[in-house]
Amino acid sequence: MSADLNMERKPKQKAPQGGKAKGVTGERFVYQDDDAIEKQFNWKQLTRLISYMKPYAKQMVPLIIVLMIIGTVTKLTVPYLTGTAIDKAIAPESGSPNLNLLYKITIAVLVLYIIQYITGIFRIKYTNIIGQRVIYDLRTDLFQHIQRLSFNFFDKRPAGSVLVRVTNDVNSLQDLFTNGVVNLLIDCVQLVGIVIILLAINWKLGLAVIVTVPVMFFISTTLRVRIRRAWQDVRTKNSRINSHLNESIQGIRVTQAYTQEEENMKFFDQMNMDSKKSWDKASAMNQAFGPLIEITGGVGTLILFWLGASLIQSGELTIGLLIAFSNYVGNFWEPINRLGMMYNQLLVAMASSERIFEFIDEKPSIDDAPGAQKLPKIKGDIKLQNVVFEYEKGRQALKGINLDVKAGQSIALVGHTGSGKSTIINLLSRFYDITDGDITIDGHDIRKVTVESLRNQIGVVLQDTFIFSGTIRDNIRFGRLDATDEEIESVAKAVDAHDFIVNMPGGYDTEVEERGNMLSMGQRQLLSFARALLADPRILILDEATASIDTETELKIQDALKVLLKDRTSFIVAHRLSTIRHADHIVVLDHGRVIEEGNHSQLMEIQGTYYGLIEAQYKFL
Repeated sequence: MSADLNMERKPKQKAPQGGKAKGVTGERFVYQDDDAIEKQFNWKQLTRLISYMKPYAKQMVPLIIVLMIIGTVTKLTVPYLTGTAIDKAIAPESGSPNLNLLYKITIAVLVLYIIQYITGIFRIKYTNIIGQRVIYDLRTDLFQHIQRLSFNFFDKRPAGSVLVRVTNDVNSLQDLFTNGVVNLLIDCVQLVGIVIILLAINWKLGLAVIVTVPVMFFISTTLRVRIRRAWQDVRTKNSRINSHLNESIQGIRVTQAYTQEEENMKFFDQMNMDSKKSWDKASAMNQAFGPLIEITGGVGTLILFWLGASLIQSGELTIGLLIAFSNYVGNFWEPINRLGMMYNQLLVAMASSERIFEFIDEKPSIDDAPGAQKLPKIKGDIKLQNVVFEYEKGRQALKGINLDVKAGQSIALVGHTGSGKSTIINLLSRFYDITDGDITIDGHDIRKVTVESLRNQIGVVLQDTFIFSGTIRDNIRFGRLDATDEEIESVAKAVDAHDFIVNMPGGYDTEVEERGNMLSMGQRQLLSFARALLADPRILILDEATASIDTETELKIQDALKVLLKDRTSFIVAHRLSTIRHADHIVVLDHGRVIEEGNHSQLMEIQGTYYGLIEAQYKFL
């Protein structure tokens, strides 16, 4: 059962209007995507994000803080020395310039700039190291968690939507961790230092300039909700583009076969345009922040020189201190401006972190029960007792299935599409949990044993077998990672795959393309048989495993199947009924119920549904 994509496409439907839309509509398709995240700014979540820095706090944070303080102190000292140079060296009260003092101050300022430069280099170096380690940890946690999520999670989401969480959303946090957090601390320390200095120089002038800060705060709080929602919309639109790209690439053969390239391009162009408009809107809001802060700063500068000139005339302030004050005010608005931009960056990061933690907080529907025991080595006795299953509430896929399978038996599941064949094998592997009833293996309830110990003893061969990028040898070894080269070649010979492998350009070390596109359908299936045989499971499931193999190849692997199935409990799902006539027991399903059971001869004798399927199939041969 494919869980890669679950995008619902419907003709000529319109998506809901407004920010609460759950889908985007093109000329012909509706995309069901992630619900819009409409949560309030969550400081607890921000703390959770910052907690990823804890493992590195003791190693580097103290050093970074020291470098930060040194850099800030040197930066705040320069304006004071500039004012001193004007009042004491360039235009002293005596009227004669003091060049000796001017040289000393100049050298001191130069040394301070060098110190500031060196501390800045090392601070950036260490913050980048921490930032990249945090991104590595976050992406690893996200990927590992996704690996553990159950099939129903992927049933509800396009593969591209999952992909964008691990790539784009994590990447968008890099700036926050590599320089954002430290710059936030630097700007806060610098602001506090400047305020103290301004009030110390002249408290009247200091208060007059600082009074503009509440204006800036009001501007930022007014725009923050709109900016945050705009960036959330950008992330959602990008996620939809990724989903469509993933589907288009995987379905390129169908698109070209039906000459739908132009229609597909039109649909992509619409999505691309929606993404561009969303980005333009969010970017425009972002860019509005800077000029508004600059205007506020300009007002503060006007106040500075108007009141400063008055204080100079009254003798409360010197020209040098006014120039130093002006420099400090300039340094004051710089971090204020950066904090405004930092807030925007934080909003973007929060939009991504909400999406990341939404996945991390997703609980697998299939997980080990409290106190679950490891399943011991099994013989393969399987019982299904009154098994009921619903993919969706109220729509039963299985309706009271009862099966008693003895170890070593081969069980064939037969029936029309949607009869419940694949559902049964999905339940055996605990890809889903039953709604009601019991499934036991050697008397062990499969819900009370660990998932890993259960699946380690079950092998599955699917119709659309997945071939990973890498060598043929690596793809076979995926069945058991510690297998030797000799064991790999042995199982390949057993399933009659050895001959075609050695005729490949690199033999077993031939690099296969993504999804094994350089191999034929039959060759990919033979590799999947070799992979399953190498794993040596006690229970083997063949889900339409021979459907894509031509008749000549099928005849070749019949003997291999006998080796593969020997002494194993096996479940075989097949529409090609010639492949199951030698099964020990055949179960005929219809709309989630067992309607016939027996071996091939018994079912042919009663001339029921199975007999009809055989007759219909041979009629078209």
